[in-house]
Amino acid sequence: MSGASESIAIPDAPPARAGVVAFLRRHPTVVIGCTLLLAIVIASIAAPWLGTVDPISINPGQRLKSPSAEYWFGTDRFGRDLYSRVIYGGRISLIVGLSVAALATVIGLAIGLVSGYLRAVDAVVMRVMDGMMAIPAIMLAIALIALSKASVLIVIIAVALPEIPRVVRLVRAIVLTIREQPYIEAATATGTSLPRILLRHFLPNALPPLIVQATYICASAVLIEAALSFLGAGTPPEVPSWGNIMAEARPYFQLKPMMVLLPGIFLAVTVLAINLVGDGLRDMLDPRLARKM
Repeated sequence: MSGASESIAIPDAPPARAGVVAFLRRHPTVVIGCTLLLAIVIASIAAPWLGTVDPISINPGQRLKSPSAEYWFGTDRFGRDLYSRVIYGGRISLIVGLSVAALATVIGLAIGLVSGYLRAVDAVVMRVMDGMMAIPAIMLAIALIALSKASVLIVIIAVALPEIPRVVRLVRAIVLTIREQPYIEAATATGTSLPRILLRHFLPNALPPLIVQATYICASAVLIEAALSFLGAGTPPEVPSWGNIMAEARPYFQLKPMMVLLPGIFLAVTVLAINLVGDGLRDMLDPRLARKM
Protein backbone atom coordinates (compact mmCIF):
# COMPACT_ATOMS: atom_id res chain seq x y z
CA MET A 1 0.00 0.00 0.00
CA SER A 2 1.62 3.24 -1.10
CA GLY A 3 2.06 6.06 1.36
CA ALA A 4 0.85 8.64 -1.08
CA SER A 5 -2.90 8.76 -1.28
CA GLU A 6 -4.35 8.73 -4.73
CA SER A 7 -6.62 11.61 -5.56
CA ILE A 8 -9.95 10.70 -7.01
CA ALA A 9 -11.41 13.15 -9.46
CA ILE A 10 -15.05 13.78 -8.68
CA PRO A 11 -16.94 15.47 -11.50
CA ASP A 12 -18.63 18.66 -10.50
CA ALA A 13 -22.39 18.46 -10.38
CA PRO A 14 -24.04 20.69 -12.93
CA PRO A 15 -25.38 23.84 -11.27
CA ALA A 16 -29.11 23.90 -10.64
CA ARG A 17 -29.43 27.17 -12.49
CA ALA A 18 -28.29 25.46 -15.71
CA GLY A 19 -31.65 23.75 -15.96
CA VAL A 20 -33.47 27.03 -15.41
CA VAL A 21 -31.37 28.76 -18.06
CA ALA A 22 -32.04 25.95 -20.53
CA PHE A 23 -35.76 26.13 -19.80
CA LEU A 24 -35.84 29.89 -20.35
CA ARG A 25 -34.00 29.46 -23.65
CA ARG A 26 -36.63 27.01 -24.82
CA HIS A 27 -39.45 29.29 -23.64
CA PRO A 28 -38.70 32.91 -24.57
CA THR A 29 -42.32 33.84 -23.87
CA VAL A 30 -41.71 33.10 -20.19
CA VAL A 31 -38.81 35.56 -20.20
CA ILE A 32 -41.06 38.16 -21.82
CA GLY A 33 -43.81 37.54 -19.28
CA CYS A 34 -41.45 37.73 -16.30
CA THR A 35 -39.82 40.90 -17.65
CA LEU A 36 -43.15 42.65 -18.23
CA LEU A 37 -44.55 41.58 -14.87
CA LEU A 38 -41.40 42.63 -13.03
CA ALA A 39 -41.48 46.04 -14.74
CA ILE A 40 -45.13 46.56 -13.75
CA VAL A 41 -44.47 45.50 -10.15
CA ILE A 42 -41.46 47.84 -9.86
CA ALA A 43 -43.42 50.72 -11.40
CA SER A 44 -46.32 50.15 -9.00
CA ILE A 45 -44.07 49.98 -5.94
CA ALA A 46 -42.13 53.06 -7.03
CA ALA A 47 -45.28 55.00 -7.96
CA PRO A 48 -44.64 57.78 -5.37
CA TRP A 49 -41.30 58.48 -7.06
CA LEU A 50 -42.35 57.82 -10.67
CA GLY A 51 -45.59 59.81 -10.55
CA THR A 52 -45.31 63.45 -11.54
CA VAL A 53 -47.99 64.80 -9.16
CA ASP A 54 -50.52 63.58 -6.62
CA PRO A 55 -52.95 61.27 -8.50
CA ILE A 56 -56.01 62.60 -6.64
CA SER A 57 -55.06 66.29 -6.83
CA ILE A 58 -57.82 68.18 -8.67
CA ASN A 59 -56.97 71.15 -10.88
CA PRO A 60 -60.06 72.33 -12.83
CA GLY A 61 -57.96 74.82 -14.79
CA GLN A 62 -55.97 71.95 -16.37
CA ARG A 63 -58.84 69.63 -17.29
CA LEU A 64 -58.62 67.51 -20.48
CA LYS A 65 -55.11 68.67 -21.34
CA SER A 66 -53.17 66.90 -24.07
CA PRO A 67 -49.91 65.08 -23.24
CA SER A 68 -47.08 67.48 -22.47
CA ALA A 69 -43.81 67.72 -20.58
CA GLU A 70 -45.76 68.46 -17.40
CA TYR A 71 -48.55 65.93 -17.93
CA TRP A 72 -47.09 62.97 -19.81
CA PHE A 73 -50.45 61.29 -20.51
CA GLY A 74 -52.55 64.44 -20.27
CA THR A 75 -55.23 65.15 -17.68
CA ASP A 76 -58.77 63.90 -17.05
CA ARG A 77 -62.02 65.82 -16.68
CA PHE A 78 -61.04 66.97 -13.17
CA GLY A 79 -57.56 68.10 -14.17
CA ARG A 80 -55.86 65.12 -12.49
CA ASP A 81 -52.62 63.83 -13.94
CA LEU A 82 -53.51 60.74 -15.97
CA TYR A 83 -49.97 59.33 -15.93
CA SER A 84 -49.81 59.35 -12.14
CA ARG A 85 -53.26 57.79 -11.88
CA VAL A 86 -52.33 54.98 -14.28
CA ILE A 87 -49.11 54.23 -12.36
CA TYR A 88 -50.93 54.20 -9.01
CA GLY A 89 -53.73 52.12 -10.55
CA GLY A 90 -51.31 49.25 -11.01
CA ARG A 91 -51.02 49.01 -7.23
CA ILE A 92 -54.72 48.24 -6.82
CA SER A 93 -54.72 45.65 -9.60
CA LEU A 94 -51.67 43.83 -8.24
CA ILE A 95 -52.90 43.96 -4.64
CA VAL A 96 -56.30 42.58 -5.61
CA GLY A 97 -54.85 39.94 -7.94
CA LEU A 98 -52.25 38.61 -5.52
CA SER A 99 -54.59 38.75 -2.52
CA VAL A 100 -57.39 36.95 -4.34
CA ALA A 101 -55.01 34.27 -5.59
CA ALA A 102 -53.58 33.69 -2.10
CA LEU A 103 -56.96 33.73 -0.34
CA ALA A 104 -58.74 31.47 -2.83
CA THR A 105 -55.81 29.04 -2.97
CA VAL A 106 -55.43 28.67 0.81
CA ILE A 107 -59.15 28.28 1.51
CA GLY A 108 -59.75 26.05 -1.51
CA LEU A 109 -56.77 23.88 -0.62
CA ALA A 110 -58.03 23.28 2.94
CA ILE A 111 -61.59 22.49 1.81
CA GLY A 112 -60.43 20.33 -1.10
CA LEU A 113 -58.10 18.21 1.05
CA VAL A 114 -60.80 17.49 3.63
CA SER A 115 -63.57 16.97 1.05
CA GLY A 116 -61.52 14.58 -1.07
CA TYR A 117 -60.34 12.47 1.86
CA LEU A 118 -63.47 12.31 4.00
CA ARG A 119 -66.33 10.70 2.11
CA ALA A 120 -68.84 11.75 4.77
CA VAL A 121 -68.49 15.47 4.01
CA ASP A 122 -67.62 15.21 0.32
CA ALA A 123 -71.19 15.16 -1.01
CA VAL A 124 -72.32 18.15 1.05
CA VAL A 125 -69.24 20.25 0.32
CA MET A 126 -69.31 19.59 -3.42
CA ARG A 127 -73.00 20.46 -3.70
CA VAL A 128 -72.24 23.80 -2.06
CA MET A 129 -69.34 24.34 -4.46
CA ASP A 130 -71.53 23.44 -7.44
CA GLY A 131 -74.09 25.98 -6.30
CA MET A 132 -71.45 28.70 -6.05
CA MET A 133 -70.12 27.87 -9.51
CA ALA A 134 -73.63 28.16 -10.98
CA ILE A 135 -73.59 31.89 -10.25
CA PRO A 136 -71.47 34.05 -12.62
CA ALA A 137 -68.41 35.34 -10.78
CA ILE A 138 -68.99 39.00 -11.58
CA MET A 139 -72.68 38.80 -10.58
CA LEU A 140 -71.79 37.22 -7.25
CA ALA A 141 -69.13 39.87 -6.67
CA ILE A 142 -71.57 42.70 -7.46
CA ALA A 143 -74.14 41.22 -5.09
CA LEU A 144 -71.63 40.98 -2.25
CA ILE A 145 -70.30 44.48 -2.82
CA ALA A 146 -73.86 45.87 -2.92
CA LEU A 147 -74.45 44.55 0.62
CA SER A 148 -71.52 46.51 2.08
CA LYS A 149 -69.51 49.67 1.67
CA ALA A 150 -67.13 49.72 -1.27
CA SER A 151 -63.50 49.16 -0.29
CA VAL A 152 -60.46 47.28 -1.54
CA LEU A 153 -60.92 44.61 1.15
CA ILE A 154 -64.54 43.99 0.16
CA VAL A 155 -63.51 43.73 -3.50
CA ILE A 156 -60.84 41.14 -2.60
CA ILE A 157 -63.34 39.03 -0.65
CA ALA A 158 -66.03 39.36 -3.32
CA VAL A 159 -63.68 38.34 -6.14
CA ALA A 160 -62.04 35.52 -4.14
CA LEU A 161 -65.28 33.72 -3.21
CA PRO A 162 -66.20 32.66 -6.79
CA GLU A 163 -62.65 31.33 -7.31
CA ILE A 164 -62.69 29.03 -4.27
CA PRO A 165 -64.87 26.28 -5.86
CA ARG A 166 -62.44 25.93 -8.77
CA VAL A 167 -59.55 25.36 -6.39
CA VAL A 168 -61.62 22.93 -4.32
CA ARG A 169 -62.48 20.83 -7.36
CA LEU A 170 -58.85 20.74 -8.48
CA VAL A 171 -57.52 19.66 -5.08
CA ARG A 172 -60.34 17.15 -4.58
CA ALA A 173 -59.56 15.50 -7.93
CA ILE A 174 -55.90 15.14 -6.92
CA VAL A 175 -56.82 13.69 -3.54
CA LEU A 176 -59.21 11.16 -5.10
CA THR A 177 -56.50 9.88 -7.44
CA ILE A 178 -54.07 9.05 -4.62
CA ARG A 179 -56.45 8.32 -1.73
CA GLU A 180 -56.46 4.58 -2.42
CA GLN A 181 -52.71 4.24 -2.88
CA PRO A 182 -50.98 1.60 -0.69
CA TYR A 183 -48.83 4.11 1.18
CA ILE A 184 -51.96 6.06 2.19
CA GLU A 185 -53.57 2.86 3.49
CA ALA A 186 -50.36 1.98 5.33
CA ALA A 187 -50.24 5.42 6.96
CA THR A 188 -53.86 5.07 8.06
CA ALA A 189 -53.27 1.54 9.40
CA THR A 190 -50.32 2.68 11.51
CA GLY A 191 -52.47 5.27 13.22
CA THR A 192 -51.08 8.38 11.54
CA SER A 193 -53.27 11.37 12.30
CA LEU A 194 -55.42 12.89 9.57
CA PRO A 195 -53.65 16.30 9.54
CA ARG A 196 -50.28 14.58 9.18
CA ILE A 197 -51.53 12.42 6.30
CA LEU A 198 -52.95 15.45 4.50
CA LEU A 199 -49.84 17.59 4.98
CA ARG A 200 -47.25 14.88 4.33
CA HIS A 201 -48.78 12.87 1.49
CA PHE A 202 -51.48 14.92 -0.22
CA LEU A 203 -50.18 18.48 -0.01
CA PRO A 204 -46.91 17.87 -1.96
CA ASN A 205 -48.91 16.33 -4.82
CA ALA A 206 -51.36 19.23 -4.91
CA LEU A 207 -48.86 22.10 -4.79
CA PRO A 208 -47.54 22.09 -8.41
CA PRO A 209 -50.95 22.35 -10.10
CA LEU A 210 -52.10 24.76 -7.40
CA ILE A 211 -49.25 27.16 -8.13
CA VAL A 212 -50.19 27.19 -11.80
CA GLN A 213 -53.87 27.63 -10.97
CA ALA A 214 -53.01 30.55 -8.67
CA THR A 215 -51.45 32.47 -11.56
CA TYR A 216 -54.62 32.14 -13.63
CA ILE A 217 -56.73 33.17 -10.64
CA CYS A 218 -54.53 36.24 -10.24
CA ALA A 219 -55.02 37.21 -13.90
CA SER A 220 -58.77 36.63 -13.68
CA ALA A 221 -58.98 38.70 -10.48
CA VAL A 222 -57.22 41.63 -12.14
CA LEU A 223 -59.77 41.56 -14.97
CA ILE A 224 -62.77 41.19 -12.64
CA GLU A 225 -61.59 44.05 -10.43
CA ALA A 226 -61.22 46.27 -13.49
CA ALA A 227 -64.70 45.28 -14.70
CA LEU A 228 -66.24 45.99 -11.29
CA SER A 229 -64.52 49.37 -11.07
CA PHE A 230 -65.62 50.17 -14.62
CA LEU A 231 -69.22 49.44 -13.62
CA GLY A 232 -68.89 51.55 -10.48
CA ALA A 233 -69.14 48.56 -8.12
CA GLY A 234 -65.45 48.15 -7.36
CA THR A 235 -62.95 50.31 -5.54
CA PRO A 236 -64.09 53.75 -4.30
CA PRO A 237 -63.89 56.54 -6.92
CA GLU A 238 -61.17 58.36 -5.00
CA VAL A 239 -58.88 55.32 -5.26
CA PRO A 240 -57.27 55.24 -8.73
CA SER A 241 -57.63 51.92 -10.53
CA TRP A 242 -57.50 51.08 -14.20
CA GLY A 243 -61.19 50.23 -14.27
CA ASN A 244 -62.53 53.48 -12.85
CA ILE A 245 -60.01 55.51 -14.89
CA MET A 246 -61.48 54.00 -18.07
CA ALA A 247 -65.02 54.51 -16.76
CA GLU A 248 -64.46 58.20 -16.05
CA ALA A 249 -62.89 58.70 -19.50
CA ARG A 250 -65.63 56.85 -21.40
CA PRO A 251 -67.71 59.98 -22.22
CA TYR A 252 -64.62 61.58 -23.78
CA PHE A 253 -63.52 58.58 -25.83
CA GLN A 254 -64.08 60.28 -29.21
CA LEU A 255 -62.37 63.47 -28.06
CA LYS A 256 -59.52 61.89 -26.05
CA PRO A 257 -59.32 58.16 -26.94
CA MET A 258 -55.95 57.73 -25.20
CA MET A 259 -57.61 58.42 -21.85
CA VAL A 260 -59.32 55.04 -22.23
CA LEU A 261 -56.67 53.21 -24.25
CA LEU A 262 -53.68 53.89 -21.96
CA PRO A 263 -55.08 52.24 -18.79
CA GLY A 264 -56.53 49.51 -21.01
CA ILE A 265 -53.09 48.81 -22.46
CA PHE A 266 -51.55 48.58 -19.00
CA LEU A 267 -54.35 46.22 -17.94
CA ALA A 268 -53.92 43.99 -21.00
CA VAL A 269 -50.13 43.84 -20.62
CA THR A 270 -50.43 42.90 -16.94
CA VAL A 271 -52.88 40.07 -17.61
CA LEU A 272 -50.79 38.85 -20.55
CA ALA A 273 -47.62 38.83 -18.42
CA ILE A 274 -49.29 36.85 -15.62
CA ASN A 275 -50.66 34.30 -18.10
CA LEU A 276 -47.26 33.89 -19.75
CA VAL A 277 -45.68 33.24 -16.36
CA GLY A 278 -48.45 30.74 -15.58
CA ASP A 279 -47.84 28.88 -18.84
CA GLY A 280 -44.14 28.70 -18.05
CA LEU A 281 -44.77 27.34 -14.57
CA ARG A 282 -47.12 24.73 -16.02
CA ASP A 283 -44.46 23.53 -18.45
CA MET A 284 -41.84 23.49 -15.70
CA LEU A 285 -43.89 21.70 -13.03
CA ASP A 286 -45.76 19.20 -15.22
CA PRO A 287 -43.56 16.07 -15.44
CA ARG A 288 -45.27 14.86 -18.64
CA LEU A 289 -44.42 18.05 -20.48
CA ALA A 290 -40.90 18.00 -19.03
CA ARG A 291 -40.30 14.50 -20.39
CA LYS A 292 -41.52 15.53 -23.85
CA MET A 293 -39.12 18.45 -23.89
